[in-house]
Amino acid sequence: MKSVRVPIALQQAVMQTLRQKLQQANLHLKRDFPEPTINYRQRGTTAGSAYIQSWEIRLNSVLLIENRQTFIDEVVPHELAHLLVYRYFGKVPPHGKQWRWMMEEVLDVPANRTHKFEIDSVRSKTFTYYCNCQQHVLTLRRHNKILLGESNYICRKCGEKLIFK
Repeated sequence: MKSVRVPIALQQAVMQTLRQKLQQANLHLKRDFPEPTINYRQRGTTAGSAYIQSWEIRLNSVLLIENRQTFIDEVVPHELAHLLVYRYFGKVPPHGKQWRWMMEEVLDVPANRTHKFEIDSVRSKTFTYYCNCQQHVLTLRRHNKILLGESNYICRKCGEKLIFK
């Protein structure tokens, strides 16, 4: 997938929300959490990811551009909450009670686990394969592995090799 350049004004809006929510958390939790690094290299249909070891948030530039304010209001705090929860509580379930508490009580944002953005523009191409009992949808990566002779895929139900028609 081709990388899309995020306009400076949109990057500034992301940083403004990040800093405001981080300050909110620092005051509420009486801590001084550092500002995480933000990059715009998240791919696929995922809106964002938090990398706790590198204290980094990766955002999907395409979904950000297409959903501007809703993305900033929901995804940025969502990923920040993952980082804060790890530093505050240690290793806990990713969308468990600690994360929900961080989202709702500390950051004052609804604790939604997934986004509802339209994803047609970021969905990767798929290929339909068949066996004796059903059809299977394979990703571009798996399709290419078959074409290059690197892999074969077998139906788990009937045990037959998948065929591209």
